[in-house]
Amino acid sequence: MKLSTRDAIGYFGKPDASKTGILIYGSDAMRVALKRQQLLEALLGPGADEEMRLSRLSGGDLRKEPALLLDAAKAVGFFPGPRAVFVEEANENAAAAIIAALEDWQPGDAQIVVTAGALKPTSKLRKAFEAHSNAYAVGIYDNPPTRAEIEAALADAGLALPSGDVMAALNDLAQTIDPGDFRQTLEKLSLYKWQDTEPVSLQDIAACAPTSTEADVDDILMVVAEARAHDIGPMMQKLAAQGSNPVSLCIGAMRHFRALHRAACDTSGRPTIFGPNRDRMLAQSRNWGAVKLETALTVLTDTDLKLRSAGQHAPAMALVERAFIRLAMLANH
Repeated sequence: MKLSTRDAIGYFGKPDASKTGILIYGSDAMRVALKRQQLLEALLGPGADEEMRLSRLSGGDLRKEPALLLDAAKAVGFFPGPRAVFVEEANENAAAAIIAALEDWQPGDAQIVVTAGALKPTSKLRKAFEAHSNAYAVGIYDNPPTRAEIEAALADAGLALPSGDVMAALNDLAQTIDPGDFRQTLEKLSLYKWQDTEPVSLQDIAACAPTSTEADVDDILMVVAEARAHDIGPMMQKLAAQGSNPVSLCIGAMRHFRALHRAACDTSGRPTIFGPNRDRMLAQSRNWGAVKLETALTVLTDTDLKLRSAGQHAPAMALVERAFIRLAMLANH
């Protein structure tokens, strides 16, 4: 059965121990690994490795010895509790062994947890899980984390749910860094707030957030926000040659301009902005002002919608470059 992205958020936290198994696939190995880790911890509870309730195999193992998976699923352990067999980096070469284990699985066998890279809809492995009545297939995509995913990550780190600007800052940070770094930041924040009963503040996040992000992306955002329109074309050509993702650039720009807008609207006199470009961004915020920044965010939102539209045929990088030039021109008026 297919498991939608929205339903998967809840399922990874509370998996069904009676299921035959689950396939977690996606092009971003870190995102897939984090979801797999969350699911296995929730499914098996503490001590699974020490109690030998978790068996680990690789896709390469199954290609050489197809019977390994079924043998591991059927094996009865010495310790009570749920069991699982984890197959890492599976591909079409391991599909036959995995499909055979799904077909022979019986209640009481260890649950089969499989991770894989990007799989086409025609993939035998993906089709087997999607067609199975007691197993799930879920794709993990490179979209920014949703609010629900951020809330779940906060809960895992033992942090209370913040509100207002603090949650907005965490959302911006989650869209800026990769999932592994974001999880580590929350763990660091949890230790930072140990025995501190005060709610998480913007200053706490600034103290724990990574000091830098992808340099080239930061460079183009600085150019746009400082209205250097003549530098945008050459830098966009460089980013395109490096294989930068247009949607990621647009998301990064939205994060940057939201941070500027939040600083422009700050009434405390202590606007919080993260990273090594803090002083430059504070100057940008003052130069733009809240009204122009709101217009900039509208331009970026419209561009993001165009990039994700199924009917969009214009080159994606050109759309982003045009939006960046428009913003740089807006700053000068």
